[in-house]
Order: sequence, then structure tokens, then C-alpha cells
Amino acid sequence: MTDRVLILGGRGRIGSSVAQDIATHTQAQITITGRSPETGKAMNLPLGEQVQCVILDLAEIDRLRQAIANSDLVIHCAGPFHYRDANVLKICIEQGVNYLDVSDHRSYTSKALNYHEQAAEAGVTAIINTGIFPGISNSMVRQGIEQFDTPEKIHLSYLVSGSGGAGVTVMRTTFLGLQHSFEAWIDGKWHIVKPYSEREVVEFPPPYGRSGVYWFDMPETFTLPYAFPSVKTVITKFGSVPDFYNHMTWITAHVFPKWLMQKRSTIEFLSHVSHFMTDVTNRFSGIGVAVRSEVTGRKNNGESGVYCSSLVHENTAVISGYGTGSIAQFLLEGNLKKPGVSPVEEALPTDLFLQAMQSRGVKITHNWL
Repeated sequence: MTDRVLILGGRGRIGSSVAQDIATHTQAQITITGRSPETGKAMNLPLGEQVQCVILDLAEIDRLRQAIANSDLVIHCAGPFHYRDANVLKICIEQGVNYLDVSDHRSYTSKALNYHEQAAEAGVTAIINTGIFPGISNSMVRQGIEQFDTPEKIHLSYLVSGSGGAGVTVMRTTFLGLQHSFEAWIDGKWHIVKPYSEREVVEFPPPYGRSGVYWFDMPETFTLPYAFPSVKTVITKFGSVPDFYNHMTWITAHVFPKWLMQKRSTIEFLSHVSHFMTDVTNRFSGIGVAVRSEVTGRKNNGESGVYCSSLVHENTAVISGYGTGSIAQFLLEGNLKKPGVSPVEEALPTDLFLQAMQSRGVKITHNWL
């Protein structure tokens, strides 16, 4: 029988990239949902034969439950996840349907992880935080961790050009991430860190080179310390190209009144203005992404070292689709099974990760520092 994949919020740039990857690498029947009649329009997908679109609001619980029951795999792409409950995951567990998402905020990640035992008992594999960052970046860290007997420090840096090829939702996610300070695991203790603080210049692969990155609240900031208990420090930093976007974001995080940044109307205004601006600058900055992972630790012989992994891709949304789509492929093929709710770094073995990247033409460079 043909596998059936349900992609919630599939009309967005990330969701449609996930659908494209699954359509390319599997024979699954894909159903994309959106809230408006425009769902499916202007999407570069083979609509009709392998991909169909339906109108569905996540608030329509009965229709949502029916759609999930008729699926073999559900992929949740309806962000921003700051506002989401874990109802989709809960229904998937009740229906015995495997689950993936592209969630990118610790509040949602925490809610999802609370369902670990229920998912395990139901035999449901639920993998959260897939995509590029979090997602592929976490698997790069896992590969680095495996080079050491005692890993001690993780330093993740992300850089996105212009809009990254993503839509307004990703802009919302960025500004929502500036609202509150957050906890980071530093020197074996949880410390409060201000968003978009402590600028650091990091060497990325060409064409980016030395670029500025700042502290940013990501799910991996707290999932990686639990996945790899010997690690004493986890740093997650993010930056934009052109660099003037970084300075504008810093001002938004540190100068704008907190009460103003916590209003939805402010987030909507900033998101749409920023998306308009990146539509202009995309023409010369591109919409690519760079990820750099450094893992510091000690080998079996007691020698210390730093294992550095990095990648560059010309389209952030497309490679996000690779990250989620490849895991969907492994689940559908029966090559990946891990009942419970797990972040990607705990669920995806390195051999499968490398297989996925190779099959999609993604080159990851490695070197010892």
C-alpha cells in the first residue's frame, strides 16, 4: 500500500520544501494543509498525482483527528511554534501515527517532551526539532561528539543570508526569540543569557568568511546538554547577512521597550517590514545558510582536541526540507524507529544522517583544530 504523509502548514516555504523532498525521494501520497483557499497555489510541487492540498485549520479538532487517522506519518510545519500547544502530537499518539515537526522554540519542545512516555507506550516514533537548525545542525554535533571519549563543549553557529528563502513565519520566530532572556548551559551550570548578546566573529566557509553571530534561544540550547551529559557548555549563536541586519536586530533586542516587543502587533509589524527589506537585499545577499559546529573534548588517550564541522547551502528553506524530508523517508522505509518523543540528535544515527546528506548532495567538511 502507498504510504500517506500529512504535512500540516505545508503551504509555507519550509513545509513546501519538506513536501518537495518527500516527493523526490519516496512514492508516498502527500497531503498538504493550509487555512486558506490559496493552499497549493504558486507552489513548485507536482500537484494532482502525488501531492494534494486541503483546507484545514488546526482548531478544527474533529477534522484534524480524521486527517491524522488517515495518515501513516504527520509532519507539523505550522509555526511559529511559540504559540503552539502539543495537541497534534497528542492526537498522533492516540491514533498510533508517527510524527515529525520543524519546531524551533524551547517552549514547544518542552511541551512535546512531556509526551515521551505516552508515545513510547503507543509505539509511536515522534522526532522533534528537525530541519536545518535545529535539525541537521544537531546531527553534525552528534557526529562530533562521537569523535571523543569525553566531549566537553559544544559551540554551534548559524548564519542566514537575507530571508533564507523562508516566509514571514520565520521572521516572526526571530523577533519572538528576542522577547525574553533564556537559560544556557555554561561551565556545568544554567546561566541566564540575554538574546542577541555577546557578539562573536566566527569563520564560516566561503562565500561568507568571518561573520558576526550572537546568542540566540534555540531548542538545542537545552536538549543537547541532556543528550550528552558529559558536556559542560553549550553555546548557540545566530547571525544574519548583510551585517547591518545584526545591528538592527541588536537594537530591537536591547533598546526597544520589553512591553512593546511582547505585543503581537509589534511582532507582526516588524516581521512584515523585515520580510519586505530582505526581498530587496536577497538580490545581492542570496538566501543561503551556513552552519558551523565545534565540539571540544578528550580522546581515549587523554589528548584534547576540537572537531569542527561546517556546511553551506544556497537556499535555507530547501536544506530545511532535506533535514525533515530525509527523516520522513527513513521512517516510511522502516529504517528508523525510536518509540517516544526525541530530539533529532537522540533519534537519528550518524550513519543514516550521512547517507541522507550524501543522497541530497550536501557536503559537510570536517577538520581538527
